[in-house]
Amino acid sequence: MGYWRAAIIAALLPCSVLPTVAVAQDVTLTSRDGALSIAGTLQGYDGEFFRIESAYGPLTLDASGVICDGPACPDLTAPKAVIRLVGEADAGAALLPPLIAAFAQSRGLVYSAPATPDAAAVLTDPATAKVLAEISFRPLPPDQARAELKAGRAELMVASAVEPDLGSKAMALDALVPIVAPDNPLPGISTIDLAKVLAGEVKNWSEVGGPDMPLVLHGLAADSDLQRALSARLGRDPAARVTHADLRTLADAVSKDPWAIALTGRASVGAARALPLSDSCGFPLLPSGLAVKAGDYPLTLPVFLLTPRRRLPLMAREFLDFLALPTAQAAIASGGYIDRGPESQPMTADGLRLINAIQGAGEETTLADLKRLVDLMDGADRLSLTFRFQDGTSALDAASQDNLADLARLIEAGVFRDKALILAGFSDGSGAAKANLDLSQDRADGILAALKQAAAVPAAALPRVEAFGEALPMACDETAAGRRLNRRVEVWLKPSFTPDATDTPPPEN
Repeated sequence: MGYWRAAIIAALLPCSVLPTVAVAQDVTLTSRDGALSIAGTLQGYDGEFFRIESAYGPLTLDASGVICDGPACPDLTAPKAVIRLVGEADAGAALLPPLIAAFAQSRGLVYSAPATPDAAAVLTDPATAKVLAEISFRPLPPDQARAELKAGRAELMVASAVEPDLGSKAMALDALVPIVAPDNPLPGISTIDLAKVLAGEVKNWSEVGGPDMPLVLHGLAADSDLQRALSARLGRDPAARVTHADLRTLADAVSKDPWAIALTGRASVGAARALPLSDSCGFPLLPSGLAVKAGDYPLTLPVFLLTPRRRLPLMAREFLDFLALPTAQAAIASGGYIDRGPESQPMTADGLRLINAIQGAGEETTLADLKRLVDLMDGADRLSLTFRFQDGTSALDAASQDNLADLARLIEAGVFRDKALILAGFSDGSGAAKANLDLSQDRADGILAALKQAAAVPAAALPRVEAFGEALPMACDETAAGRRLNRRVEVWLKPSFTPDATDTPPPEN
């Protein structure tokens, strides 16, 4: 009876449109204890919920809690799910085939690749040969893709930015990198010069340290996801003189022209050469997997699956849940993109950080400060989960909120059982060193407090806090973007020789 009341309450909430699988006819849905029943006209069944038009209006009822009687009652095996994806062409084409294949394998289904580019992948039950799902992808510019999603003609949208009236699920990461031809002699470019190039303010390579030759900027069409992402970063549309339909043809064209330059995703460099990037103070900005995951690389480009504000088919929801699993992360990496799985790296493997610490240390950073920092870094690994904050506040940004949930889950699972965890707080170099040290301490303490709320573990399993203020800059403090990168809390791992609290002590002699 209690379940039925809950079902009725849920049913009276706003209903979603479910796939119609039968001609509308009368049905009666009865609670499994026989206490209550509702008659109506069946509108659809998606393998999980009935949708009926009743005397109470449209209702959606959980099929597991009711018995269906009447000529329109469907076969209660799951109907074929039709999942239509639309959106960003390059990311969708690279990521979706390996992800869908891995999803099918994880469920023990047979995966059949699309027969043609515009066909659907088919997922089949190996025991019955019944088709359980057809999953298709159609490349569309953002506005068209959004319209398809809103109109119910698509279930999911591949995009590089979230939208306020759509749900989102992070799928992968990429990094925007400048590319040139392999025989272009320029050794590297700063972010300031790159911004001028993209804005059309640089016409000759000599203006950015190259030879006296005309510079030709390539790009994508203005309505593409990448160009929109660039426009958002620049505050204006990139001034590309030559445009291309996709990233593959863009990289191919740039690789053949020694005086061409473009910005593309790390996964789409092709035959071109990625041009090393540095900030305005000369700090190298490397698009390594860890740097991108940690948010240290300023031109990180996320890839999302956007969802409409309606109930999706069960198979689509299970696909979204699958994205968090290690098998999905491996499939993302196989597509050339950066997965979202946590990654660690020995601190000694990144000597540039120590060089930056010494070169970028302000006058108030003492030798003792640097020695304490280096002593703690010795033998430590850095975890890619890093916390950054909304401008002018101690509130976590959206990516850091996800990182907090991931770190809490890993701690609860005992992944770091043999490690000592450290939350290392850092600030930018604006203001007095003492105030910056206190601010970095407060922010790291805030992360620890949030972890205590999120992870149901003993206090001994939680990290300890160390604060270093402005002692380890990641980027130049002369720019707002650099200061934002420097304001962070990192997660460090060190070997722990403390016995686990759950270990049984040895017997006394």
